[in-house]
Amino acid sequence: MTSPDYLEDIREIRNLMNKSSRFISLSGLSGIMAGIYALIGAWFARGELIRAYGKRDNLYENGSYVATEDITIRLITIAAIVVFLAVVTGIILTQRKARKNGEKIFDKTALKLLVNFLIPLVTGGIFTLILLQKTAIGLVAPATLIFYGLACVNASKYTLGHIKYLGYANIILGLIATQFVGYGLYFWAIGFGIFHIIYGGLMYILLERTAK
Repeated sequence: MTSPDYLEDIREIRNLMNKSSRFISLSGLSGIMAGIYALIGAWFARGELIRAYGKRDNLYENGSYVATEDITIRLITIAAIVVFLAVVTGIILTQRKARKNGEKIFDKTALKLLVNFLIPLVTGGIFTLILLQKTAIGLVAPATLIFYGLACVNASKYTLGHIKYLGYANIILGLIATQFVGYGLYFWAIGFGIFHIIYGGLMYILLERTAK
């Protein structure tokens, strides 16, 4: 018969192995905030597109539009602000959680996580710029969703494994969005906004709140 002390030792060894091979201080609250920022950004972006091209659901016909430098710069600025706020908030909340867990925010495991996350993400960013150069705006939202999903799946082996499900959801959503060219902004809001809020909320309730 297995003693309680033996089982406790096994659990402790597993926890130590997880801490040494995975960065477990990602904050669920940072996911929620990133989702909120994305929804606000999508609302502002829709306002800019409506002012530029008129009020209609399909904001750009056949997935492309006659890009003016002014509207393109404004949309990129909105996206950059959303990313900046999400990254800064994520760093602050993750640093706070890491300090509470007695974990370093910048160590070998965190570096592996960052590298594996950035490889698909940077590739997707360059590909998105090429799409903008070719005025294929209708494929920008699907491409960003797919590459972001790939980044989450690729990084999941160095952090909480649940993040791969957020990745799968965004990859599937991005592929669906390719069949509804012209409505990408709504898919973008669902993937980066609603999915993040749901995932961050579940992670906070199941992993962080119960650990308090």
